[in-house]
Amino acid sequence: MPRRPRDPGVPRTPVQHFGAELRAHRDLAGQSRAQLAARIGYSSVWIGQIENGKESPSKEFAQDCDTFFGTNGLFFRGWEWIQQVAELNLLPPGFPDFLEREAEAASMHIFETMVVTGLFQTPEYAYEVLKSGKKPEVVERLVATRMERQQILDDEDPPHIVAIFDEFAIRRPIGDTETRRGQLRRLIELSERPEITLQIVPSEAGAYPGLMGAFTILSFTDVADAVHLEGHMGAQLLDHPDAVREHELRFDLIRGAALSTSGTLELLHSILESL
Repeated sequence: MPRRPRDPGVPRTPVQHFGAELRAHRDLAGQSRAQLAARIGYSSVWIGQIENGKESPSKEFAQDCDTFFGTNGLFFRGWEWIQQVAELNLLPPGFPDFLEREAEAASMHIFETMVVTGLFQTPEYAYEVLKSGKKPEVVERLVATRMERQQILDDEDPPHIVAIFDEFAIRRPIGDTETRRGQLRRLIELSERPEITLQIVPSEAGAYPGLMGAFTILSFTDVADAVHLEGHMGAQLLDHPDAVREHELRFDLIRGAALSTSGTLELLHSILESL
């Protein structure tokens, strides 16, 4: 969770904190709101709304404040903090904690039944998955957050990932044909990376241990493993040893029903060619 730049002694939201800093620096500089507005090119009314925590500053306003007050990036960092907290507030309850642990994991075992996992999604596919019931600007920010998560795949020491998908998750018609093709190409590219193992449970497997739903097992080098579960109302992170062992066993059983990596790659190419 992003931390406030400094503790002013009174609990504040990031927007309120920015406003308090602005008012303090304006007073210290001996500037009225009208004088500051004239000097930096903004309305005094808007500056008053920012100082009172009723309006969020723009990036340009923060940079202009740093220039005027000579604060060496203090206001820009405050603006960045506002953006970070706003993004976290868009996420389902419990999901920010998962993102923090995901970024620290040495390995992951992922099972998905309905869609391609977020770590492997293309921007176009992610937009289609996330857009239901949301404003376009909110969806864009959620997609950006999802793409930022994927940076761990390109680290110098990326996590080892074993991902298993139900075939229906791969075949589900999300987005237009080009979106589906792009997502399949992305999966094929990822499956060829040495640190990623990709398998699919074919539809003819019938009933198998994965029908109860998706989950992700996170493993770490210095702390206990954890299991991530998603629901309609939010995310849940379990680190009780019994819960972790139960999901590890279930993952092994699911993997037993899956195609081999070569068989999975053949199926992906087959689905791509059929579109």
